[in-house]
Amino acid sequence: MSLNIHPIVLGRVLKVGILTRNEFSWCSLQLKQALNRRGCGFECFSFNDLTAYVGFEDSIRFKGKPIEELDAVVVRPIGRGSLEEIIFRMDLLRAMENLGVYVINRAEAIEKAVDKYFSLFLLKKAGLPVPRTIVTENPRVSLEAFKKFNSRVVLKPIFGSRGFGITRVRSRQTLYRLATVLSYYRHVVYMQEYIPHAREDVRAFVIGDNVVASMRRIGASWRTNIAQGGKPEPYKLPEELREVVLKACKVLGCEVAGVDVLNPSGEFCINEVNCQPDWRGLQSVSETNIAEAIVDYMISKVKR
Repeated sequence: MSLNIHPIVLGRVLKVGILTRNEFSWCSLQLKQALNRRGCGFECFSFNDLTAYVGFEDSIRFKGKPIEELDAVVVRPIGRGSLEEIIFRMDLLRAMENLGVYVINRAEAIEKAVDKYFSLFLLKKAGLPVPRTIVTENPRVSLEAFKKFNSRVVLKPIFGSRGFGITRVRSRQTLYRLATVLSYYRHVVYMQEYIPHAREDVRAFVIGDNVVASMRRIGASWRTNIAQGGKPEPYKLPEELREVVLKACKVLGCEVAGVDVLNPSGEFCINEVNCQPDWRGLQSVSETNIAEAIVDYMISKVKR
């Protein structure tokens, strides 16, 4: 996905911030290399490097520099934190947007997509197929869920990624005990109907209005995540599925996202929209340079 564009904005070289917990992670390195190839300046920093000011000349500084020095910021995974920390991080992203910095993805999109319940609620409301899901703070509801899901239940953290913390539960008593423990520690009980999928699913990578790459993931177990041992295979996304994943990203406001689809050849459903996706596994089976596609899209948006 090359837009054949030059990174000059208002007579100067475009400068991009990579907001990341680890500037040496594979995806961060890929972005830095792509920005360098496109002739862009760039800076890596974490949320810990950001300080907000009210009533001063500068509103936000990163590593002691005004955030307005940047034309755009690419947000990598925001990481774990307390409620206060997460709210403040979202506030910082909103403030950056307000100061004229192009942020990808926007705070509003991140808030929708990282919340598994609310994202599925919005997707279903928009007429898109999603797994049947029950979410509660009451552990007794788990007994109802076990019955409604015909003894096929997946217990998930409402916030989380890469397949961590996901458990398939086959016993009514086990589900109730787990739900009780989650409730005791002030966690929400998020239960989803297990959908047989032959240990495979599809990941489509969306940038703007385009699906730039896709793969089939073959799981080592019922979990297909690359981080859980899944293996990527090349996959050509059918046009019907392409329209569905693009609509899902529009609903949540995501400009860059990985969309996971179960049963792509049958009665498919959207399992998740990841607004801060890793693409290492996908890149290994894709001809498109995904980091360059992200950078080219970002340059095109900043120059408008």
